[in-house]
Amino acid sequence: MRIAILGHVRQRIAQPFAGGMEAHCWHLAAGLTERGHDVVLFASGDSDPRFTIDPVLAEHYERTFPWAEHRGSAPLIAHVDAGYGAACDRIAAGGFDVVHNNSLHRFPLERRRTALVPTVTSLHVPPYDALHSFVTASPSPHHHLTVTSERQRTAWWPGGAPPEVSVLHNGIDIRRWPFGAHGNGEAAWCGRITPNKGPHLAARAARAAGIALTLFGAIEDPDYWTAEVEPLVGDGVTYGGHRDAEALAEELARMSLFVFTPCWDEPFGLVAAEAMACGLPVAAFDMGAAREVVGEAGRFAPPGDVAALADAMRAAIAIPRSVPRDRVERCFTHDRWLDRCEALYHGVIEGKVKQAA
Repeated sequence: MRIAILGHVRQRIAQPFAGGMEAHCWHLAAGLTERGHDVVLFASGDSDPRFTIDPVLAEHYERTFPWAEHRGSAPLIAHVDAGYGAACDRIAAGGFDVVHNNSLHRFPLERRRTALVPTVTSLHVPPYDALHSFVTASPSPHHHLTVTSERQRTAWWPGGAPPEVSVLHNGIDIRRWPFGAHGNGEAAWCGRITPNKGPHLAARAARAAGIALTLFGAIEDPDYWTAEVEPLVGDGVTYGGHRDAEALAEELARMSLFVFTPCWDEPFGLVAAEAMACGLPVAAFDMGAAREVVGEAGRFAPPGDVAALADAMRAAIAIPRSVPRDRVERCFTHDRWLDRCEALYHGVIEGKVKQAA
């Protein structure tokens, strides 16, 4: 198939990944290309040059409009709208069989566009006002929407989702996240360093549990880092920097525990699945889709409860390493995910999609 992947443009679709959305889009493009499809990635022009890129914007917009300073600004909206409007026009004229829309932008959802090119839209976030009405008006026989968890589907459609919506769990390439047979007794936390990811709470819980913790990830909110996280570095808490996937996998495989601290309605939690593939059980806040992803491979604490999270860390570290690895192999593999994507593409091309298993 000739497939257009429409990414978001806040960050580059390249390693080291800023977050799960960038990783999702990169692995989708790489996996479909490996399977022999003709893939064009519509993303920022400074994304990974290994792909055939048709730039939505010349560079990711955080470089021009830093998120913390320009959230919702009129110049940013106009800049992004112009890029997506032109990109959607090029997709319509480009002879594509299907478009996989990961953009979180309203233009690709319009029925006048999905009528021209069959579309699968993947929603990676909880519902929010700027997109909600466009999403709910968009399903059609040639436009199918996916969410990453049952929890996320209920959030978007509390009264029940239409048949053009299904759950498509994220998948990871377990070849890139090798299993480590033995841990060193330490814990890891990974993600964007922002308040809604809760690294400061992970650090406090680790200190309370007496378990050494390394934080990995991009410092997206420097003010938050300086005020809430950096003062906790030391005394068993380390900042390990922002690593690419290969280097991060090496670090995770030698550790004994992953700490997952969503402070928002996390739609999936790709970092937890990656750590589980390496054999790490998880101590998590019971927030968003955490329980749906982690299941028997972890222990849970009420959201924001540091003392309970410390208890969960002590309990989870005793879970055999085979348990999280087995769960990923059953539920969240790259091949399972890509198989389902291909089935969805054929479905929207034919005008009918079976619900995801």
